[in-house]
Amino acid sequence: MTPLKETRSICPICFKVVKASIYQSDGKVFIEKRCPEHGSYEDLYWSDYEQYLRVQKFRRDGAGVENPRTKVNKGCPYDCGLCPNHKSYTILGIIDVTNRCNLRCPICFANAAAAGYLYEPTKEEIFAMIDNLVANKPVSTKALQFSGGEPTLREDLPELVKRAHEAGIPHVEVNTNGVRIANSLEYAQRLADAGVSTFYLQFDGVRSEPYLITRGVDLLQTKMKALENLRKIGHESTVLVVTLVRGVNDDQLGDIIRFAASNFDIIRCVNVQPVSVTGRIDRQKLREYRITIPDFMRLVEEQTDGQITRNDFYPVPSVVPFARAMAALKGKPYPEFTMHEHCGMATFVFVEDGKLIPITRYADVDAFMAAMDEVTRLALAGKKTRAKMKMITSLKHLKIKVLGSLLSGIIKEGSYSALGQLMRRVIMVSSMHFMDGYNFDLERVQRCGIHYAVPDGRIIPFCTMNTIHRQEVERKFAKEITKEEEKPLTPHTT
Repeated sequence: MTPLKETRSICPICFKVVKASIYQSDGKVFIEKRCPEHGSYEDLYWSDYEQYLRVQKFRRDGAGVENPRTKVNKGCPYDCGLCPNHKSYTILGIIDVTNRCNLRCPICFANAAAAGYLYEPTKEEIFAMIDNLVANKPVSTKALQFSGGEPTLREDLPELVKRAHEAGIPHVEVNTNGVRIANSLEYAQRLADAGVSTFYLQFDGVRSEPYLITRGVDLLQTKMKALENLRKIGHESTVLVVTLVRGVNDDQLGDIIRFAASNFDIIRCVNVQPVSVTGRIDRQKLREYRITIPDFMRLVEEQTDGQITRNDFYPVPSVVPFARAMAALKGKPYPEFTMHEHCGMATFVFVEDGKLIPITRYADVDAFMAAMDEVTRLALAGKKTRAKMKMITSLKHLKIKVLGSLLSGIIKEGSYSALGQLMRRVIMVSSMHFMDGYNFDLERVQRCGIHYAVPDGRIIPFCTMNTIHRQEVERKFAKEITKEEEKPLTPHTT
């Protein structure tokens, strides 16, 4: 057993802050802690020690927001947020528009539709939450996701999407199980017309069996119908969101990626979320279900026959040098993905003649990002001309004309639309592992960039919201639920 670092965590029972150790044993990384009242806990943190070390060099610290909404009082993670101790600003804002749902999934981190009360902010409250996210400094929130529950149960969702754009948020997602999209082409069209940038479609496999375990009902044809309807209305951006559970659907990653590639006209990303033990889940199956990001990378390599390897994936903060270089050259801040290096990994994949070609085959990512660090250094030293020349010559690390021209377009325009042009040429394959009370690391929490806006004016990091704060927030604004609202709707398409 080799100790790697000391950190702080929480007891999964009482949520009190406790000391924790992260250590290596037999090529894997674990976290262990002890609560004086509830005893000791050990959990898998990262299943590959070599990969754990590989990504550490990409660590980039952020400065948080200039206008925190709460003060440091009780200490992390109780002062969310964002409090002055938080080190990253909002990259993706989330607003839960309801806790109603038309499913009763056995696995649901939000415990949707089973809380015994109705949490559904008013339209005016949601408008205020949007404005609160937009007010972030030094960088306003550029991406927003409407979530729940099932947000498509709100008839005014298209109006909320439109309002977010009017407030200045260029990218607006709708997180959905796809049931209503599958059942109503008209409703899907309304959302598209309102300006939904991306549909964030829950998608646990290309066979029926995983849905029976994760969702309690076979939803495969519902997912296919939802995608068909999105194609019919001409929408080109869907993310397949996979809740990855060991022994349930971990054998389908390759098939899901190939499915995305064969539907490249409408699918932009496969985002895999290893299951977290929050909300509604059988906690007795923690060890059985637990799977980590290195497992995901290894399985992708195995199931794509090496077309995508584990070393093609890079951690979220690996792109920070590019954002800082752009900011230094153009004199304005750009979104910095300064999340913890062990929170998420991703790669971009070109689809060529049926083959999956990772961007790393066409780009020396490490050399390019090192050049970006040099661009930033030169620009901040007042040597703008040399910095611009360095930015231009850095394109030599990109090996195809398509990639070079797309990236040079982003450099020239520095806009959301320019980035969108790149994203429509590739499929992003990514994994984000949200924490729970068992593998909770306060260092990761303080660098989270995915935040919930809530009606009382706070902005709360994802993992603290779902592990600690959700019930408190929802109960504070809860309404009595009706018998009709307790009933799940049929998932079957008509």
